[in-house]
Amino acid sequence: MATNDNQRHRMIKKAVMQRPEALVAVTLHLWERLSFELTSIIGEGGFQSLYARSVHLVRVRYPWIAPIHSSQPSAIAFASLRSCLEERDLTEINEASVALLSTFIDILIMLIGELLTTSILRSAWGDDVVDIAGKEL
Repeated sequence: MATNDNQRHRMIKKAVMQRPEALVAVTLHLWERLSFELTSIIGEGGFQSLYARSVHLVRVRYPWIAPIHSSQPSAIAFASLRSCLEERDLTEINEASVALLSTFIDILIMLIGELLTTSILRSAWGDDVVDIAGKEL
């Protein structure tokens, strides 16, 4: 299923907003599932390199997101993200979560292609979340 950037970003926003009352928990759950799927393919170091790059790029708009090192394990990086998000209001949590996931997925698509990325997202997040992008045109 080919999607354009706007569709993909809407899909990510809907995934983050599944439970608006639990934005931080949902965001972390999405990251943990994505990490689980990708780590089996590219290893912990590969995942952390992509995640650290995404954080670096998103910090331009959201400087309150703590920088991380690509050598940090996912658990530490995600704990840091949780801490940063919990200090913000719902609007900032939503916007930063969507921006960080979108940036990460956009980088992943540039590296491995859209079809493989979509397959990974389906495994990580389920068909219901991923199919949102294809149905909204």
